[in-house]
Amino acid sequence: MEESKNTSKKVVMFPWLAHGHISPFLELAKKLADNNFTIFLCSSPVILQNVKPELPDHYSASIELVELNIPSSPELPPQMHTTNGLPLRLIPTLANALNMAAPDFSAILQKLNPDLLIFDIFQPWAAEIASSFHIPAILLFTFGYCTTALALHSVQSSDTKFPFPELTKPFNLKKRVNIPRKGGRILKCLLDLEHSSETILVNSFTEIEGDYMEYVSVLSKKKVLPIGPLVQKSCSKEDDESEILRWLDRKNPKSTVYVAFGSEYYLEKEDIVEIAHGLELSGVNYIWIVRFPKGERIAIEEALPDGFLERIGDRGIVIDEWAPQMKILGHSSVGAFLSHCG
Repeated sequence: MEESKNTSKKVVMFPWLAHGHISPFLELAKKLADNNFTIFLCSSPVILQNVKPELPDHYSASIELVELNIPSSPELPPQMHTTNGLPLRLIPTLANALNMAAPDFSAILQKLNPDLLIFDIFQPWAAEIASSFHIPAILLFTFGYCTTALALHSVQSSDTKFPFPELTKPFNLKKRVNIPRKGGRILKCLLDLEHSSETILVNSFTEIEGDYMEYVSVLSKKKVLPIGPLVQKSCSKEDDESEILRWLDRKNPKSTVYVAFGSEYYLEKEDIVEIAHGLELSGVNYIWIVRFPKGERIAIEEALPDGFLERIGDRGIVIDEWAPQMKILGHSSVGAFLSHCG
């Protein structure tokens, strides 16, 4: 096995510190490992602690978890080097801490000397470091490409008409897409697409976002390669999932809406109230996942309008814990998915 590892191509993968980014990177790592690549997945220790149980034993020789030394502070201790449960006000602090880990990441690249770096949009400096060692770097977009097309247009071609009016009809583009022309983290990341090699990877597929991919390819002058969907297989927590799935079994086909805004997106109180009113007025069955940041969790009854759960009865379920999302979405009773779209 060691001989195989020495002869295979080595890839360092460096995702942003969020589950929605880690998961597709990990799924791609598995696919590459299945094709005789050796993978080094680099992230914070607290994230890698959660990744390790998700790796089947047969990947132990082909996927290695590499800890990145991210500077800590009283406001951001090591256990908070992840967006999971992190209050939104601390996201910029986390991003700055990750940027400060650039020297340690440089040492990792120098030691491993990989054949390729696959990096995330929020740390374009990683590609600059790779370039200094003559290591090619490819950017992986983990989220929907229609938003990428819209954002890139706003910073590169804002004086021209956006070619996909269906994305801008409900609102005024200039008012809603507030990307600063000078400075700003998002702007820098978008303009730093040049640091990616000739190809950009995207966790999507042409049947859904082909036109947007072509447009980004034109703007960025890069080849856009769809490799999605990179979807994690459902974890099994039988006691938790059986109750939900039994509830779905009692509902008519396509009669239920699944409402989930990601594991690390937290609604304001007024947003929760408005969604609750909408679900109540809709008359449809629903499963609604509500999340709270660490240290700010409250009883679900306190977050919802008075009497909401009693009025809804068996028509809906509100969950503030883990839910078997893949099995819910695959159930015949579910006919719609209300999501934040990454």
